Amino acid sequence: MKILLFTLILLLTISPVVFSQQEPAHKLIEFHMALLKHGPKWTATENAETKRLHQEHVNYVLTLLDSGKAVIAGPFTGGGEIDGVFVFRAKSADEAKAWAEADPSVAAGFRLVEMHPWWSEDIFRKPSQPVKLVPTYLALLTRGEKWTPEKTPATEEIQKGHMANINRLAEMKKLVAAGPFGDDGQLRGIFVFRVASLDEAKALTASDPAVQAGRLAMDIHQWMVPDGVLP
Repeated sequence: MKILLFTLILLLTISPVVFSQQEPAHKLIEFHMALLKHGPKWTATENAETKRLHQEHVNYVLTLLDSGKAVIAGPFTGGGEIDGVFVFRAKSADEAKAWAEADPSVAAGFRLVEMHPWWSEDIFRKPSQPVKLVPTYLALLTRGEKWTPEKTPATEEIQKGHMANINRLAEMKKLVAAGPFGDDGQLRGIFVFRVASLDEAKALTASDPAVQAGRLAMDIHQWMVPDGVLP
């Protein structure tokens, strides 16, 4: 998991402009992440129309995975504003957005998409057949209450502890994927944990010195993804 160390350095210290101009020590490529959120016609009530849209949505996701347009995709469980995540391998942000908006549930207004450029090592594999969803835990890293872009001795010390914790989680094989967003917004990047429960994922994030210091915050969701896609 050497990539985890590199990507976390990016999350805390490097702007998207500098990042895009430097050749990384470990090859990262730009993917495009779509967060699926509740749309104007969202309803939690199950009826014939929502069942139809759900089935069309599932069929469309399988088509995206089979074609290689999506490298990973799956729903969040437990409710909340975000329903799930697509990650696209596309030539441009516009192409990825068009694929996301062609989802029948998005086209019908049941969901909407929030797009972000996302950098990661190309670790993704074709899903096992038949496709079976397995649980992982995705943490959206955001700027915390004490986030600042400036480097100081205190922030560098926090970063050092942050790196040590990331290496520890990688060595434990608890953290299986990570990568920064490229648009320098409130969202900084993601972690994907392969652990036994949401509580365990929360406990692991609580051990992060950057989270403890308030520089980063994490919004954690159970993410059901196709078996075989992640290493």
